[in-house]
Order: sequence, then structure tokens, then C-alpha cells
Amino acid sequence: MRGFTAEVLDAAARAGASYADVRVTDTTSQKISVRNGVVEGVESSASFGFGVRVIADGAWGFAASADLDGDAAERVARQAVAIAKASATVGGHRVCLADVGAFDDTWSGACEIDPFAVSLEDKLAVLLEADAAMRAVSGIALATSDLGLLRVFKVFASSVGSYIEQRWTESRAGICAYAIDDGDVLPRSYPNSHGGGCYQAGWESIVALDLPGNATRIAEQAVALLTAPECPSATTTLVIDGGQIALQVHESIGHPTELDRVLGDEAAFAGTSWVAASDLDTLRYGSDLVNVTADATVPGSLGSFGYDDEGVPAQRDHLVRAGVLTGFLGSRESAVSIGRSSNGCMRADGWNRTPLIRMTTVSLEPGSAGSLEELIADTDEGLYIETNNSWSIDDKRLNFQFACEIGWEIRGGKLGRMVKRPNYTGITPKFWAGCDAICSTEAWQVWGLDNCGKGEPMQVAHVAHGAAPARFRDVEVGVGR
Repeated sequence: MRGFTAEVLDAAARAGASYADVRVTDTTSQKISVRNGVVEGVESSASFGFGVRVIADGAWGFAASADLDGDAAERVARQAVAIAKASATVGGHRVCLADVGAFDDTWSGACEIDPFAVSLEDKLAVLLEADAAMRAVSGIALATSDLGLLRVFKVFASSVGSYIEQRWTESRAGICAYAIDDGDVLPRSYPNSHGGGCYQAGWESIVALDLPGNATRIAEQAVALLTAPECPSATTTLVIDGGQIALQVHESIGHPTELDRVLGDEAAFAGTSWVAASDLDTLRYGSDLVNVTADATVPGSLGSFGYDDEGVPAQRDHLVRAGVLTGFLGSRESAVSIGRSSNGCMRADGWNRTPLIRMTTVSLEPGSAGSLEELIADTDEGLYIETNNSWSIDDKRLNFQFACEIGWEIRGGKLGRMVKRPNYTGITPKFWAGCDAICSTEAWQVWGLDNCGKGEPMQVAHVAHGAAPARFRDVEVGVGR
């Protein structure tokens, strides 16, 4: 790879590129799903190729190929430069990049047990056992269980002088039980909805989830929801579990602090942003308890890596500090516009896509409210909700509505009756201003998300969010009732 990437960079320079980088990416994936005791699908795939990104005449160009043989290095590099020169003829600003160092390095994510070495029979056994346990609960009409695996080897080289090799493995698994009666379809998921638990780790992370051991509890809760009352309509105190807080952070803080959206350079698959670049260090985003970081160094997180796809080292940076906006998710190009260096947030979905600004591990930092039980005990009256079911947010990331799978009323510091279809609505800065308690480090965990869409053609990023249960005052719940 070192010789091949050098050929690409040399060819780009000869063709007239003032800057060039090349990524060679080799990915292997597997997905397995079970539905009501039947193996629904076993899919395996592999992808290998390289992409070349250049600046020529002040404009970007990109080209890619799955063929690394023969004259591929020369041909694709020249194609990328030709595209850049053609782009330069339509005008617009000339590309300027923040400085970055040259690195010759390797990086690997942690993986104790190679999940691709685990037999298909053993993988199916976990899913089928969980499936059977869910369906053994009377009232469950549908049970699903699935897992997904990904292995990546990536080489990055640039005309700055970097040559970087990175390897990591991702493992994902989850279950969902559906109780259905008289038109009611009520899901209950573990450990999270929309894909389950996602980790940068090996088979050990799936074993630790203990899907079969949690299947009965999840199924019993789904059945109980059938006879639970609807979430009442009110303005109340809301306690939210870590999994839903993770999605709240993703939608109302992560996306609107992507600097390309802030600058108006990107609007696909989430719109732009209610935040302006001039708001830096002045905008009140939330209460003093709200501290949000972007950290690509968190072990085991889908949002972690050694270097981003511009060769910028992984780092930890504050987006919100004590409730005030202090940073953005940026690139080498966007950072120049706010007088900063890149904080390493450029990633591409595969070798045939150009990098975009993406979230890393964007987290609501833990507070000092102790455990979830202690937080509930400290809440006289309100509502506690778990596990996202649906979400909606406008294209400025300002007005939102979220629904969860399950909730419980809080009365006198204790959980009361269960309620179904709990939902809440809010306006981003007002909602975060109402945050008056966040659980402590012991209740904080990283929630992976492997389906964040952005760009046209769409790219799917694997990101993550650290979160603990938190409390918010004066929130509208039960909207639309």
C-alpha cells in the first residue's frame, strides 16, 4: 500500500494538484436476523477500493475505483485533477485548508474475540434463544433479533507527508418484542431501539449484552403496555433515560454544530442549523449543567479512531461548556473560516465517497445527581421515559418532537403507573435550559448509532453519544392527545 499510495500522490502532482490525499479501504460485513423463530437472513459482503481527493486551480476534485491494477493509480489521480480543474471554471471561493502535521502511524481499535471467527451456529444460537424467550411470554405477537458485524482496514496518505494505517471491528446486536392487540402495536427493545447496542469491539460485546437473559423482561413490559393508559398531556418535569438522551444530543446538538451546516455548505439529510458561526463563545445553548464534548478517543465507541479521513489526529473538544456554545464539528477547510485548526471530524462512508463533517462521540458529560434511582427519588412529580420510538425535528434543528417506547409516572420520588406511547416536544435552547440534573459517571455510558445519514449521494456514518439519565423542567408531554 505504501508504494501504491505514493504512485497516486505523484501522479496527482504531475497532473497539477496542489494538494492530494488517497484512501484505500477494505471492509467486510455480516448481518444475521431472526424473526419469530425463523432465520430471516444471513448476509455477508466485502468492498475494496481507493478514492483520490485533490485540489487543483483552487477547487476540489474526487475520483475512485475498485481496480488497483495496472495504471489505476495514474488514471484515477488524473481523473480527480481533471474534475477539480473543471470545477474551478465555474467560480466560487478558492479552497484553503488549515495546517495539519505529517504522521507515519498505525492505529487499531480494541477487539478481544474476532466476531468473524465465531461460527454461524453460535451466532444463531444467541439470537434464537432470545427469540424463543420473548415468544414464550403470552401476548407477544412478533419477536425479532439481529446482529451486525463490520471489519475495516484503511490506509490514508497525503501530499503533506502522512501515511496512516487503521484497523477496527464493530459489533452490533439487539432484540425487540411486539405486543399487538386491537390495532395497538407496542414494541419494546433491548438494549436500544433502531439497531440495538453498537460497539467498536468484538464478539465479547455481544456476549456482554446477554440478549437471552433480558428477553423475558422486555417481552413482559411490551405486554403490560397493552393495558397501560396513554401518556397524559401536561407540562411537567421529565426524566429521560440515557439511550433517549443520546438521540436528543444527536439531533439537537450534534447536527446543528456541524460546521458545514452552520456555514450553509450542507443541507441534505438534516437541513442546516439554527446556530451561526458568530454565536461562538456567546450563545446560551442550555443550563450551566450542560457540557457537551466531541471526543474521538473514547475506547469502544463507534465514533472513535486514530485519525480522521484528512489525516487529522483524533481529539477531544468541547462543543458546549457550562451551557455556552464553544465549538463546532469541523474540517480543515471549514476551520479556516472561524480561525481555528481542524478538530478531526471528516469521515467518508467507504472508498468511493468524499469525506464529510461527521459526529465523533458527541456526549452530554455526566453530572452529580447520582444514580437513576437517586434522581427519581429527588423528583417529586413528573414522568420517566425510556427507549426512542420515533423522532421529528425541523431542518434548522430547532423545534422537535420525540416519542419513546415506555414511561412511568413519578409520584413522591417513586415510579408509579406505567404509560404507553410517551412523547415530548420542545425548542432546542429552551429545552436544554431546563436541564437541572444529570446522573453521575456511574450511570453514564456510550450509545452507538450506525445509521446517521448525510449528504447526496447519502453517506451513512457510524457515530456515538455518551449520556446518562437527565432531568428537564417544564416540558410538554403527551402532545397530540
